[in-house]
Amino acid sequence: MDAFWNGIIRQQFGASIDMMENAIRACPAAVWCDPTRKPEWADNDIVGFWYLVYHTLFYLDFNLSDSMEDFGPPAPFNLDEFDPAGLLPDQPYSKDVLLRYLDHCRRKCYQAIGSLTDEKARQPSPIRPEQKLTVAERLLCNMRHVQHHAAQLNLVLRQKTDSAPGWVTSSRR
Repeated sequence: MDAFWNGIIRQQFGASIDMMENAIRACPAAVWCDPTRKPEWADNDIVGFWYLVYHTLFYLDFNLSDSMEDFGPPAPFNLDEFDPAGLLPDQPYSKDVLLRYLDHCRRKCYQAIGSLTDEKARQPSPIRPEQKLTVAERLLCNMRHVQHHAAQLNLVLRQKTDSAPGWVTSSRR
């Protein structure tokens, strides 16, 4: 892929990941596990800010995979996030655990962008083929998913602490 476009995609996708990281780091302990910010479907009292972080990283990781069959998140995570019943971990993941997962996802993202050729970008995405997206479209859709949830996390921080991290124009990495 053209180095110009590759660099732009890397900088902007990286900025979305940086915004997620900033929200994680800015979240106080009292908000991290606050169950009042849980998804509507969750009937478990452990769901809070941390879960939205986990959900975002899990799908970032998944959508950057080469195939659905080869996807497997790193330990301590598993595939329960795919369960239609909404299976949740037994306890909240800590900031440190999710920041390590974020670093894993950032490396995977930069590797995927770095290996993207014009030919591969135009191929049908092997992830969720029913959506009929190309590999390039899947990449951009994934970036939008990360940014969407980073914005939600910043909203929660603003509502709960009257403070939230600022906008990241382009990645610092």
